Amino acid sequence: MDVSASLLMKENSETSHPSLLISNTRDIKGGLFLKAEISWLDDPEVFRVNQLPARSDHRAFQSTAEATTKQSSLEQSLDGDWQFKFAKTPQERPAGFYDPDYDRSKFDTIAVPGHIEIAGYGQLKYINTTYPWEGKIFRRPAYALNDQDTGKGMFSEGEDNTVGAYATTFTLNPELRDKRVIVQFDGVEEAMYLWLNGQFVGYAEDSFSRSEFDLTPYLKDGENLIAVEVFKRSTAAFIEDQDMFRFSGIFRSVRLVAKPAVFLEDMTLRPDVSDDYKNGDLNLALKLSQTDDAPDAEIRVKVTDGDGREVLSLAKPVANTVSFTDNAFKNVHLWNHMDPYLYHLQIEIVTTAGETLAVVPYDFGFRKVELKNKIMLLNGNRIIINGVNRHEWDAHRGRAVTAEDMTYDMQIFHENNINAVRTCHYPDQIPWYFLCDHEGIYMMAENNLESHGTWQKMGAVEPSYNVPGSVPQWKEAVLDRARSNYETFKNHTAVLFWSLGNESYAGDDIAAMNKFYKDHDDTRLTHYEGVCRNRKYEDQISDMESMMYDPPLEIAKYLENNPKKPFVDCEYMHDMGNSLGGMSSYNDLIDKYPMYQGGFIWDYIDQALWTEDEVTGEPVLRYGGDFDDRHSDYEFSGDGLLFADRTPKPAMQEVKYYYGKHIN
Repeated sequence: MDVSASLLMKENSETSHPSLLISNTRDIKGGLFLKAEISWLDDPEVFRVNQLPARSDHRAFQSTAEATTKQSSLEQSLDGDWQFKFAKTPQERPAGFYDPDYDRSKFDTIAVPGHIEIAGYGQLKYINTTYPWEGKIFRRPAYALNDQDTGKGMFSEGEDNTVGAYATTFTLNPELRDKRVIVQFDGVEEAMYLWLNGQFVGYAEDSFSRSEFDLTPYLKDGENLIAVEVFKRSTAAFIEDQDMFRFSGIFRSVRLVAKPAVFLEDMTLRPDVSDDYKNGDLNLALKLSQTDDAPDAEIRVKVTDGDGREVLSLAKPVANTVSFTDNAFKNVHLWNHMDPYLYHLQIEIVTTAGETLAVVPYDFGFRKVELKNKIMLLNGNRIIINGVNRHEWDAHRGRAVTAEDMTYDMQIFHENNINAVRTCHYPDQIPWYFLCDHEGIYMMAENNLESHGTWQKMGAVEPSYNVPGSVPQWKEAVLDRARSNYETFKNHTAVLFWSLGNESYAGDDIAAMNKFYKDHDDTRLTHYEGVCRNRKYEDQISDMESMMYDPPLEIAKYLENNPKKPFVDCEYMHDMGNSLGGMSSYNDLIDKYPMYQGGFIWDYIDQALWTEDEVTGEPVLRYGGDFDDRHSDYEFSGDGLLFADRTPKPAMQEVKYYYGKHIN
């Protein structure tokens, strides 16, 4: 359930959901605010409260000079040391810590961004398919077995549900004052409650998608107190069962963003290519917001080519929605891996008096993704995927990766003929998508979804309590994740495929996700491997046949028996130990079968952490099971082409050689 701010201000009323109760706390305008309810942790139908709708990932600047340097005075970082208190259970958490009068003098400090466990709290734990509580606590997803099983108390009273209480203060920079202000959390694992100056602001669950909240009604002059309560587990745990270390905390950046009197809230870029691949057509749809006293202004749109030459210049008066359609580009320069040519869009909001309110830059390319005669094409040419699955990982910081990590990874891609990446199994940090645009890396942009432990037990397919499946109470939660993935990354040229998630079986809810993408985007293809486990849905889900670790002979058998769809290995080779032998057998399929279009190696980098050896005192890399984490999947955290310190393994030589045979 997504509860909008407008619903939260109705005095002496309740929302349609029993857990969303109105408190008696009044704001400065006399309205009533929603009360934070811990029971939301148990309810799959409550996954965002008072959270702003997902939107495109553009940034706003106050001048062209700022846009050039990418330093926006409309933004204020909240990264750094926060006050912190750890609790082993929800019952032990510090009640009311978000109140300005609460004594937090005995709180610790913790780095943001970062993981709670890496900071020394709780249990480091790596696990692949099963849930961390299996064998210790009996849990089944709410409503999965019957409509009466609401899961009450499952996580809100969970003895394994650790809690981190975060708090910090800020004073608005001068450039942010007297403007509307939102806060952006780029990643919080797994469920977060937010307060400002003691007032509850909102709730979010999707760990790997940006969460935005409007702080304007709660701000005050001078120092402001922002507080976040992070729970390690909620119903989201059932659909975030990825093969990874199970962390918690504010692990991506946090910032304030000011909105001028007229603000570009959202934009949708559609650079289409003609059927003969010679000309382009640019369509641009904008959504804007204005304050009541906003000055008259116009939207100015300019596009320059890769050499800085102006190729388009348009203007229209500001309105709630503004569209620029059917803008022709003759002899367009197409984007692909070998030639990632980008055009530069710049949108300016300028008052009639000539004052620039905001500048929004965005680079984009023209490219055409098609499915013709059961073959996936880019700009009329067959796509060959020389790909890797890439978990975000840093041996010191876990999934709190840095810009330097991303830049280094891109260098490794180019050196070893890797042309594609699957963001396994969640949306990555936003800068990675811009980097892929500029470097020509084909992206399979995956939703934050995996429910492996609900349908596969001890290696057998047993979906008796699978979620989301066809359980109606889980449908909106996964659709919301699809919507966030689409809205955030819809303007990225590098994204060729939307992936619905990973290893979650198949049912009506995932079919609805596929339909969402098809209804909103006809310029990309959809992917989902799990439908091979439930063929009932194969005509409703995924544009491609996708499997994991099928032997080459089995793939050949599929391709020789009137296949319905092109074939992609979404995971193959599994580079654990002395692996990656036999890669030539897969490579040979590319030459023999046009409908075989390559795949993504599992995976790019080991998940291991630097620690100090207890005996020698020397730094060592520790893997799953090395932290007294039981149960664990042990060395399965070490199946990357790189060691966790980003040193390439010998197997990378095979990758470079065979991927070099079909680079495009």
